[in-house]
Amino acid sequence: MYEAVAYLYFLFLREASVMDQQTIDRILSPEVQQYLRDHENGDVKALVLKHKMILGVPAAVIADQISGRKKAKEKIPSFYESPIVYPPGINLEQSSSERTATFKAKVLMRALPSCKRLIDLTGGFGVDSYFLSKVFKSIQYVEPNQGLLEIVKRNHHSLGALNITHHNSTAENFLAEEDEASIIYIDPSRRSETKKVFAFADCEPNITVLQDQIFKYTDFLLVKASPMLDIKQGMSELNFVQQVFVVSVDDEVKELLFLCRKDFAGEAMINAINMAKDASESFSFNFSNEASAPSEFSDPKNYIYEPFSSILKAGAFKSVAREYRLEKIQVNTHLYTSTDLVHDFPGRIFKVMSEVKPDKKHVTKFFPDLKANAVTRNYPLSVDELRKKTGLKDGGENYLLAFSGQTKKFVVAVERMK
Repeated sequence: MYEAVAYLYFLFLREASVMDQQTIDRILSPEVQQYLRDHENGDVKALVLKHKMILGVPAAVIADQISGRKKAKEKIPSFYESPIVYPPGINLEQSSSERTATFKAKVLMRALPSCKRLIDLTGGFGVDSYFLSKVFKSIQYVEPNQGLLEIVKRNHHSLGALNITHHNSTAENFLAEEDEASIIYIDPSRRSETKKVFAFADCEPNITVLQDQIFKYTDFLLVKASPMLDIKQGMSELNFVQQVFVVSVDDEVKELLFLCRKDFAGEAMINAINMAKDASESFSFNFSNEASAPSEFSDPKNYIYEPFSSILKAGAFKSVAREYRLEKIQVNTHLYTSTDLVHDFPGRIFKVMSEVKPDKKHVTKFFPDLKANAVTRNYPLSVDELRKKTGLKDGGENYLLAFSGQTKKFVVAVERMK
């Protein structure tokens, strides 16, 4: 009971604390940085309960730095490899990853190769600003939280990003005084995390109000949104949307990007991107073509295809079938099929071995070790329920797919090819 109360008190102190320059200096000192590396895999709860101060730094702050390094190791490896000060967890949770930040830089440079100046109106932990600074001559970082700004300023300096100017201001106040042409990037945050569905008008700053002011002196705006946002709703709230990027990392949708160009009046192109460790895949379409695409259906043939998650989030259900000459298995089952193999399909590809009965006796013929990766799509049973019914354990080389077809439910043993 005491340990639980003590740790809750630590959490309170962590969120309530303001990191001064002396603390920042101590964190960046060689001895504290070495301590953080040595204790990277330590128990932060035990650390806080055991110590009040560590090497002149409050133990709660040291715990935050260890937690931050753990998260950055996969999310932002360039930060992990450098002397960095980490803020309270929420700022790191909301930041872009290194891969998505690098992708933004590529998108903007392809669209606007001659532009040299960018304003990041919602600076936060400064990850996007840092990676954008690698391709733009100057970055204006805007952040109303003075404590967070001081941390980010030191981090950018440690990382060698000397072309970033830091402004302690709100987006609204900064824009009121700005008159130099730039690209503007904004990542508005939701005011309430309890809502399952939200709009840009529910975010801070409110881009739906700010955009008229933004387009008075700039032609380009890039807006980041959570994958929870409905794409068509986002397009209806923003002016001049030229392109939308649905960005997934290792087949998990991470963010939506809306690229707006002043006075653009055409139809927006929707780009679904999946970034994997070894390669990236993309698929582009527009909603008019999606609406007019024919729908062809079939029971599973020799191969089954599942688009990567960003294609499904983008809503390219018919467009992807038409592009790769596939038949859909059922209107609400987002799986596709063909007789001949389509090697370059953007997603997972399975070769059908056999249709099976969902019971242990029959499944054992195809999975003698009773191991398989079970997947259900538009099927009455969950993965756990299917495993229980068949006696399968997770793992192995092959897969068991369960899904609804046009006239019946299917359970098939398949071999993953991609």
